[in-house]
Amino acid sequence: MTSQNSFASRVAPSGAFHSRVSRSGAAALVVGLALALSGCNSGGSPGPGGTSSQMADETPTATAAATPTSTPSAVYKPADATGPAQNVPVPVLPEVAKTETKEGAEAFVRFWYENLSFGYETGNTETLDKISDPACVFCTGLRDGIAEAWSQGRWISGGKIETPVVTATVEPGAGPFVVVQVIQSVIEIRNPDGSLLQKPTPATNTGSRAGLSFGSSGWTMTDLGLIR
Repeated sequence: MTSQNSFASRVAPSGAFHSRVSRSGAAALVVGLALALSGCNSGGSPGPGGTSSQMADETPTATAAATPTSTPSAVYKPADATGPAQNVPVPVLPEVAKTETKEGAEAFVRFWYENLSFGYETGNTETLDKISDPACVFCTGLRDGIAEAWSQGRWISGGKIETPVVTATVEPGAGPFVVVQVIQSVIEIRNPDGSLLQKPTPATNTGSRAGLSFGSSGWTMTDLGLIR
């Protein structure tokens, strides 16, 4: 299947960028996006709740109990017209996703889309870069689209992704691939003053086919395209 950079054109805020993606063979990807923010980019990850202690004497002359204390956890706040998302949870690679199995391939693809969703919410695609093959045109288009949308002080509101159905085919002698149902919420690109850069991109529910390879560093997304 020919890869198509549809996500990228969905978030491209300018005609010039849209043309650049189109020239690379990208079509508008209406794939929909659950994600997460690390403490190193748009906010700290939730911290553990604090503990409380209390000391009391069982005699009538017992001293007053110590006042319980707690450490507030960072609370996730989605993006809106007032600013980018805050405290987005960072996707964590499941142990099974490190195995060259059907279950491992499925878990990896879910993780890949979690990082794509994370990129929409935070503008950070560092992990997505690491787990995507440079030859994956569609993957590159998505990352370029996110970078363009987040440039010049802008941010993305919405665009969260869910993958309710992920089915892998891993057979000896054949390249593994995964069929994915991708649901993505409405995408809004916000200017620094909170206004919309362009008309919001509607929510979508589509199917995609992901090609994978497994090597010394684990799974890598090698190809991605819409199922038509």
